[in-house]
Amino acid sequence: MKPIKFDRDETKAIVAEIQDYFRTELDHSIGAIPAEMLMQFFAEKMGAYFYNRGLHDAQALVRKKIDDVSDEIFSLERPTKAR
Repeated sequence: MKPIKFDRDETKAIVAEIQDYFRTELDHSIGAIPAEMLMQFFAEKMGAYFYNRGLHDAQALVRKKIDDVSDEIFSLERPTKAR
């Protein structure tokens, strides 16, 4: 898997979220560089778990949509003497 990369705006937003979390939940301030390092650590070490969960959720959604389309197609079928 290719490394997860974020553009500059995404990185700024994630860093701000990490800083807010540290401030509100841990009553501790963290600088932008340590927050970005933490983001990179999570992206590298745990990003695949989140990515795989997203793929799993997307597969389930596609499966359901395919089932819905199959049901719709089946409902178009006309009765014949064979059925």
